[in-house]
Formats: sequence, C-alpha cells, structure tokens
Amino acid sequence: MDKGVSKRVLVASLVGSSIEWFDYFLYGTVAALVFNQLFFPSEDPTVGLLLSYASFALSFFIRPLGGIVFSHIGDKIGRKKTLVMTLSLMGIATAGMGLLPTYETIGIWAPVLLILLRLIQGIGLGGEWGGALLLAVEYAPKEKRGLFGSIPQMGVTIGLLLGTFVMSLMTLMPDETFMSWGWRIPFLLSALLVVFGLWVRHGIDETPSFKKVKETGQVAKVPIVETLRTQWKEVLIAIGGKVVETAPFYIFGTFIVSYATTNLGFSKTAALNAVTIATAVTTVLIPLMGKWSDRYGRKPLYIAGTVGMMIYAFPYFWLLQQKSVALLIIATVIGLGIIWAPITAVLGTMFSEIFPSNVRYTGISLGYQIGAALAGGTAPLIATALLAAYRNSYVPVALYIVLVSLISLVAVWSVRDRKHEELDEQDGIA
Repeated sequence: MDKGVSKRVLVASLVGSSIEWFDYFLYGTVAALVFNQLFFPSEDPTVGLLLSYASFALSFFIRPLGGIVFSHIGDKIGRKKTLVMTLSLMGIATAGMGLLPTYETIGIWAPVLLILLRLIQGIGLGGEWGGALLLAVEYAPKEKRGLFGSIPQMGVTIGLLLGTFVMSLMTLMPDETFMSWGWRIPFLLSALLVVFGLWVRHGIDETPSFKKVKETGQVAKVPIVETLRTQWKEVLIAIGGKVVETAPFYIFGTFIVSYATTNLGFSKTAALNAVTIATAVTTVLIPLMGKWSDRYGRKPLYIAGTVGMMIYAFPYFWLLQQKSVALLIIATVIGLGIIWAPITAVLGTMFSEIFPSNVRYTGISLGYQIGAALAGGTAPLIATALLAAYRNSYVPVALYIVLVSLISLVAVWSVRDRKHEELDEQDGIA
C-alpha cells in the first residue's frame, strides 16, 4: 500500500476516534460540574449529582444499539459511509448540548433534551469504534496489522486527555462566568473538530476487505442475523474479552477520583493529575504494544496484560493506602498506564481477526459494545456499592478486578493467533 494512503488512513482513523471519545468524555466531566446544577436541580445536591451520573451511564446501554444499527450499514454499504454518519451524529449531538437552554429557562425540557442528545452520542459512538478500527485494520499490511489496529485505540486516551485539558482551561474562568457560558465553549468547539475529521475521512477510499466482499457477492443480507447464526461463539468471546479492558479502565480512571478524595483524603487535583499522567503514559505505549503484537502475537500480549491485572489488583490498593501523592501517581501509572496498555492495544485487532469480513463490523461492534455496557458503565457503580456494603474495605473491589480478569482469560483461551495469516484468509477471499 502507498505510504501516503497508509498515513491518511491512520490519521483518519485516529482523528475521528479521538473526536468521538473527546465528545463522550466531555459530557462525563461536565456532568459533575455543571449539569447537576443547571439541568438536574434539586434541593438535595446528591440527588442532582446522581441524576447527572445516571444520564452519563445511560449511554453505555444505548451503545450496543448504535453498534447494531451502524454495523448493519457498515457490512451492507461500506465502512467509509458509516464513519461519516457516526462522526456527523456525534458532532450534532455535542454541539446541541452547547446550545441547550437550562432548566431555569425551559423547565423539564432541559434535562429531557440533554438526555436525548446523550443517547444520540451513545448511538454514534456505538457505531464509530468498529468502523474506525476496521478502517485501520482492513487497510493494514499483514506484518503491521497489530500496529495499525492499535492506532484507533489511542483515540480513547487522547479523547480523555483532550476533554480533561479543555475543561481544566475553562475552569480557570471566574465561577460565575464558567457556569453562565464558559462550560459551553468546549461543546461548540467540538463542531470545528468534527468538520476537520470529516474532511480527513473524505479522501479515504473504501477498505480492500469490503471491496472484496462486494466483488465476490458475499455481502450478508441481514448482518446481525448472519452473525448470531454463524458467529455467536465469537461474539461471546469478544464480550468476555472486553470486560478486563473496560472495568479496570473505569476503576483506575473514574472510580479512583472519588475513592482517593473521599476515603483516603487526597485532593481532587492530586487524583486527577495521577489519572492524567497515567493516561499520557498509556497513549505512548499503545502503538508500541501494537507493534510488539506483530512480532509476538496478539494473544500472548493480551494474556500477559490480563494476568498482570489479576496480580496487581491487591498491590494497587496497598499502594493507595499509604496516602502518598507520589505512590498514588505510581499506582495509577502502573495500572492504567502500563498493565492496561497491552490489553487495549491488541483487543481490536484480535477481535477483527476472528470474524469473517462480511460480518466483521457487526461481530466486533456487538462484542465490544455489549462488553462495555456490562462491565464499563457499571464498574464505578459496582465498586462504590462494594465499598458501601463492606465498610469501605477495598478487598471486594480488588476481587472484582480479579474476577473480570478471569472471565476474559477464559473467554480468549480458545482464540487462535492469526498474526501470520491474511485477514480474509478464513472466508476464502484473500
């Protein structure tokens, strides 16, 4: 493949993915700072916060629907057109949030419209991940498929970093200005990012794998039916493989902020800085791990990260218990920055290699989004509930990390590493 095309594909995959996740995480940051007061007002501040977080969690459960809808389009019409739709949908929803009147202006319609836009975000993201991944993987040379597949995974951490950075800048405003209109700026700026992302993607042709599917007449009539009929085992493998990637991410990246501040007496700044530093480390390591998977295989790296996660579950909390800012940063960097990196780096490529190309978009999207709904949106809630039920003991939370790791190990145990095979070899159109 031409180097210029190769670079454009990777940029298109990374930029779109980063924008989508930036929009997604931006909501989570603003939910606790703004939406609980301006859109979910209550005499009890805790009720407002809970309602705000509930609207955040809702999108996790709508994401599988987005995965089904857009993967159907992706497997029937093509990856490129689907990615234009998902990015446009996310951009419209995010910009709409920045323009929404508050509860004080339009009453109950304010939270109703906000939740509606959040659900649209979830649907867009549900379809985006699979398309961005396949854009990279299906264009990749066989010997660089792991590296290419790791690039869109960087979008998750880059989006989180961008969202945190932009909101940190906005909070430098006087409180009154920030609450009045300052919080809206990142949402409106997102519209410009989306236009840039669409421009980058516009110059990309359809992927070679989908072209072959069309040429050989193997396009599935109803991809979701075909997937569940012939690839249901692979879907279960992908769901199980996803849980160790998503639950620890939200424990190390979200739950830790409330746990460190409320239970251990750290400042919010210290907790957020630890997460930011760890996220930066993993962003750098993800492509390196993807490259290593081209040499050593996806499965060995995935298993190494998953076993590392099991072993680290208790030491992680022991380090936090020392109540040292330095150890808080070290603990988070080891967990989120180092151990998590190989798991997330190879996940998408490994999923792509177990599905035939005519239902690949549907298969990977179902596995990824259902796994995310089951273990991602619920992880901070489960961890918080376990703390409350066991008198603030971290032991059940650590055991929860061990459990999700075991589930994922069992799920991928039978997966055959295909790093030496052509991507479409299994469906006979290589």
